[in-house]
Amino acid sequence: MISTVNEQQLALTEGRTTSLALTEEALSRASDPNGEGRRVFTKVYPEQARAAAQASDILRKAGLVRSSIDGLTVSIKDLFDVAGEVTMAGSVARADEPAAAKDATVVKRLRAAGAVIVGRTNMTEFAYSGLGLNPHYDIPRNPWDRETGRIPGGSSSGAAVSVTDGMAVAGIGSDTGGSVRIPAAFCGLVGFKPTAARVPMDGVLPLSFSLDSIGAIAPSVTCCAILDAIMAGDEAPLPRSADIGKLRFAVPTTLALEGMDNDVAGAFQAALSSLSAAGAHIDEISVPEFAGLAAINTKGGFTAAEAWTWHRDLIERAGDRYDPRVVSRILRGKEISAADYLDLLAARKAWKAGVEARIEGYDALLLPTVPVVAPSIAELAASDEVYYSTNGLVLRNATLINFLDGAALSVPCHAPGSAPVGLMIAGPAGADRKILAIGMAIEAMRAQARA
Repeated sequence: MISTVNEQQLALTEGRTTSLALTEEALSRASDPNGEGRRVFTKVYPEQARAAAQASDILRKAGLVRSSIDGLTVSIKDLFDVAGEVTMAGSVARADEPAAAKDATVVKRLRAAGAVIVGRTNMTEFAYSGLGLNPHYDIPRNPWDRETGRIPGGSSSGAAVSVTDGMAVAGIGSDTGGSVRIPAAFCGLVGFKPTAARVPMDGVLPLSFSLDSIGAIAPSVTCCAILDAIMAGDEAPLPRSADIGKLRFAVPTTLALEGMDNDVAGAFQAALSSLSAAGAHIDEISVPEFAGLAAINTKGGFTAAEAWTWHRDLIERAGDRYDPRVVSRILRGKEISAADYLDLLAARKAWKAGVEARIEGYDALLLPTVPVVAPSIAELAASDEVYYSTNGLVLRNATLINFLDGAALSVPCHAPGSAPVGLMIAGPAGADRKILAIGMAIEAMRAQARA
């Protein structure tokens, strides 16, 4: 059983452990030659982590606790700037680029809160895929089925496995089209994607500045809420669990339920039945805008256009070092004209207004985070056709919420011992605290059912 932020913090408060002990355990797991550490991390910070842990223990003895994550281990995705280091973003193409002059804002806030940063986590190169494959640093294996060798999901692949394998209590990732929620769903964890503007992107290597957001992957909704508040600089009390019996949910029948495998379909239906039995009102609704998103993005959308803008000079210098499956998608942006981009902005505005009108009056949307369980690494590595089609399917539902600029949470909804499946709880921009409150209620309902 993975321990939560609150459980570890209570152990520290009661003197049952120390930050240094927690850190040593995390570092031991990260360095275990029989474990996933070599695939999870692109860089580990043993000396800095131990120093941060010792500082936390000294302050705690003096009665000073900086936050709920003071003294706890956290991993950061390889696209956050750390002063004095080159931000590689899961690539080798940036090896000759200048080092970062200062920490990303998110890293500064984590350090100020007392987080012990154990290392940088592996990711899909430049965050451009939902699968988690990386030809440069290998692929962390999904803890659900390591014998088969299944993907962890991406692009925040190492972030999720750092949590499942006890190398960090939480992993900080980015989410442009599901890159926090997908690995959370595939690995049986909680992942939160906030409204894009909620957490500053300063010092974070971008994929699409119109869609990028920063969130946490962790064992519980409360863990994610704690980390979100720290990264957002939100000093308000944490959200309180919602009353399920007073909630109205919408299940979009357009696109979002297509292509579900048996595991996902069964777990999703069971989750809806449990919510209904607890008194929630659930409607199935049509959202035709969802079906129209593929046409809006037919040329590659914001991600291709904005990635090309950022990468064009680097591709000219070091394009041969890129993952071919990544650079090919970035190059699509080269063909997007200024007129195409302006059309895209207008289309998004109209699309958002349409979706928001349809879901008005509901507390949240409910849909599968991903319509299938994690596929094997071998089947994706062997075929470009399978890779691209699977990537599109895996990203499909999560991407809808990024285009909406919404807030979304993926919580586990599978039966114990079965393939991990994520239930996505989503709302429009600014609904962050509400979505977290609903997630807390659903998580508590499931825990009570298992008791």
